[in-house]
Formats: sequence, C-alpha cells, structure tokens
Amino acid sequence: MRPIVDFWKDFKLLPSAWLLLVQLSSLFLYLYTSQSRSYQILTWAVGVLALLIIAKVIRQTPTFTILGMIFVSGAFIFSILMLIGQRSIPMQITAHFFEAMAYFCAAYGLVRYMFEDRYLTKDELFAAGAVFTLIAWGFAFLYSICQLLVPNSFQNPNHLGEYQTWLDLLFLSFSLQSATGLSDVIPLAPPARVVAMLQMFGGVMYLALIVSRLISLHYIAHKNE
Repeated sequence: MRPIVDFWKDFKLLPSAWLLLVQLSSLFLYLYTSQSRSYQILTWAVGVLALLIIAKVIRQTPTFTILGMIFVSGAFIFSILMLIGQRSIPMQITAHFFEAMAYFCAAYGLVRYMFEDRYLTKDELFAAGAVFTLIAWGFAFLYSICQLLVPNSFQNPNHLGEYQTWLDLLFLSFSLQSATGLSDVIPLAPPARVVAMLQMFGGVMYLALIVSRLISLHYIAHKNE
C-alpha cells in the first residue's frame, strides 16, 4: 500500500503525467461514437482539459510561452465555436491549426525539459510518454486539415467517404510515428503525403534521441551512486 501512496504523491505533482493520463483516457471515448449532444460535450470537455494541462506544461517548461499560450487560447476559443455549431470548413481548419500548434509547442517544451535535466526521474519517463502522444495528436490534426483542404486525401477500404473519421486519422498518426505501419489508411494527396513523411522522420528521430537520452540519464544516475 505504501508504494501506491508514494506513487500517487509523485504523480499528482507532475503535469506531464496528468497530460499522458488524459490523452490515453480520451482514446476510450473513441470506442463509442455518437452524434448526441451529451457525447459532443463530453469529448469537448476532455479536449479542453487536455488544453488546460498543456497550458500548464507550457508555462513550466523553457519554451515559447507567449506563443504557446496564444495557440492554446485560440484552440480553446475555436473549440467553443465548433461546439455551438460553427462548423464551416474554414472554422474547422483554423481550430485544428491552433490545436496542432498547441500540442507541438507543449511537446517541444517537454523535450527541452528532458534534455536540460541531469538525472533520470519519474517526470522524465512520464514526459517521454506525453511527448509521444502530443506529437501523434498534433499530426492527426494536420491530417484533418489536409482532408478538409483536399477531399479524398486518404484512401481507406473500410471507409469510402471523402473524409476519414478522427479515430482513423489518429490511428494513422500512431502507426506512422511508431514505424509499425499497421494503418489501413493511405495518404494519397500530395499535402497528406508530405505531412506523413515529416511524421515518419520525426517519429524515428524522436525514438532515437529520447531513448538514448533516457539511457544516458539512467547511466549517470547509477554512475554517481
């Protein structure tokens, strides 16, 4: 029981841990799709909670704080407008842009934080997981922008409409970033393919840099014992 209590004391003080928890918890919401108002409000509330934690992360990490807060504020404002029914294509593109930039800003700040620390702590481990999900969500928003700008940007044998679902785009993002290649969604339009290639490059570099950084911090910690 004592280890659980100690873990909780550390966990509740780490914004990156809460951010990772919210991101992973939101995946379970996508198991159930509905057009009901209550479901839309619930998914919006979870998204806003993630944005609030992102704002806290940006303020506590050495990143472009003002720029990051502008992106978070813009994402929050446009998400409210979309919730009340303002769902024109320009509105959705603008909202997704602000959301993507907010996620990327938080990811950049956490990477800077991990590289400035000299010892491996629980915060670095949670931050590493949070950065992975932040980047994956950010690219999923970019994919959504691609298909809004160019309909039929993606081919999916299981979904033959002009626009792919958010879950399909997020699955594509995780597949490319983790280099597993399991997604059945294929980018077809040039903008979508360019974004996909950027994510492939970024995903490989992230795994190489972060894993090597965590190993080096772990080595330093044991060396100084």
